[in-house]
Amino acid sequence: MRRFLATLVILPLTLCAQEPDAGTRELIQKLLNRIDGLEKRIAELEAERAPGKTAVAVAVPQPATPAPPPAAPPKGPVEAAHAHDMPPQPTEGTVPVYPLLKIAGFTDLNFAATDQHGPVPGFGQQTLLSPHSGFQEGQFILHFSSALSQRVSFFGEVSFTARPDAGMGSPAPAGFNTEVERAIIRFDQSDYLKLSFGRYHTPINYWNTAFHHGQWLQTTISRPEMTQFGGSFIPVHFVGTLVEGAIPAGGLNLNYNLGVGNGRGAVISRGGDFGDVNNHRASLVNLFVRPDRLYGFQVGGSLYRDEINPISGLPAREWIESAHIVWNKETPEFIAEFANVHHSPIGGGTASNSQAYYIQTAYRLPVAQRGFKPYYRFEYTHIPHSDSIFRALTSFNASTAGLRYDLTSFAALKFEYRRYNRPALPAINGAFSQVSFTF
Repeated sequence: MRRFLATLVILPLTLCAQEPDAGTRELIQKLLNRIDGLEKRIAELEAERAPGKTAVAVAVPQPATPAPPPAAPPKGPVEAAHAHDMPPQPTEGTVPVYPLLKIAGFTDLNFAATDQHGPVPGFGQQTLLSPHSGFQEGQFILHFSSALSQRVSFFGEVSFTARPDAGMGSPAPAGFNTEVERAIIRFDQSDYLKLSFGRYHTPINYWNTAFHHGQWLQTTISRPEMTQFGGSFIPVHFVGTLVEGAIPAGGLNLNYNLGVGNGRGAVISRGGDFGDVNNHRASLVNLFVRPDRLYGFQVGGSLYRDEINPISGLPAREWIESAHIVWNKETPEFIAEFANVHHSPIGGGTASNSQAYYIQTAYRLPVAQRGFKPYYRFEYTHIPHSDSIFRALTSFNASTAGLRYDLTSFAALKFEYRRYNRPALPAINGAFSQVSFTF
C-alpha cells in the first residue's frame, strides 16, 4: 500500500515536468482525486479502530470565558424551552455512537415579602405567598435528553425542592424533595406521527407544555395559579401514552396530541404515578395551529376526561375544556388562556363548573441591548360553593406587574408586584424578586 501511494505521488510530478497535454493533465487530476479518496478512507478506518471509544457522549459545559460586552440578545422563552427538550444530534460528517446524552440545568433564588400576617390557604407553595418574608431557594432542575437511535429518544426531568418542614418531626425529613417530573421515551416515525410513553406535563393548556420547571424559561417569576406546579385546578402531570404530530394543512401547521393514561391520584394535585385509582383511564385531545403567514401566532384548544376518586370527597366525573391564543414574539409577547373544569358527582348530586383564565403581555424594549422586558398579567379563578372537589381552593383575581432584565443569554433578574383580591377577605399585596439561570 505504501509503495502504491508513493508511486501515485511521484507519477504526477514526473508528468507535470514534461509539459503534459490535455489528456495527460486529465489523468493527473484523476490520480490526485484517487489519492485524496484513499487518504480519507484510511483516516476513517483508523478512527473506527481507535481504543477507548465511549458509548455515551455527554455534553459537559466548558469553563466559562469572559464574553465581550454587550451580551447577545436572549432567545425567546418558548424557543429556549424547546431547545432544551430536544435530544442532541450528531454533527455533520461524524458516525453517531448511541446513546447521545445532553444534560442541562436550571435553578433560581427568590425574595418575597407580603402584608399577609397568617396562613394563605388556597394557593400553591410556589406562588411564594407566605406570612414570613425573606429569601427562598427555588427548585434545582436537571434535564436529560438522549438520542437512543436516529428515531428513538428519551427525555427526563428531575427536580429538587426545598421543604418548609425540613428537620422537623421524627423521623426528620431531609431538606429537599426529589421528584421525577418527566420521563418520556419517544419514537418518531415522521413529523406527522410520533408515539411516546412516560410521565408528561399534561398537554391540555399552553403554559403547561411551553414553560417547564426552571423559572428562567418563563418571563415572570411565578406561573399562573391555574397551572401552578403542586396545584389542583388542572392535572399538571399525566402518566400514560401520547400520539402526536404536525400536519402542514395548507400552511396552517396543525399540531395534535391524543393521549390515554392514569388520571388524578387520590390526592388530586398529583398524577397517577403508581397506577390509576380506579378502572377508568383519563383521555385527552389537544389541537392547535401555527400558521406560516403569522410566525409566532398559535391558537388551539383541548378536551380532557376522567373519573376521579379524591381522598376527601365523593367520586365524580371530570371534564376539562380549555382554549388559548398566543403571540410568542418578544415584541410583543401575548398569552391568554381559559379553562373550565366540570365536576359531576357519580352517586348523584349537584354538578359544578369552575373557571379560570389569565391574560399576560410583555414587550422587550429596544434599549440596553434589549435586556429589559416589562410585563403585566391579570388572572381570575372562580370556584363555586357547590364544587366539593375544589373545596380547598379559593376564588380570587390578581394583577401582576413586573420587569425582567437579562444579565446574559443564560441568566435573568426579575422584579414584580402582585395584588390578590379575595371575596370577603383582605387583599394581599406582595413584592417579589428572583435571579434565575440555566447552566
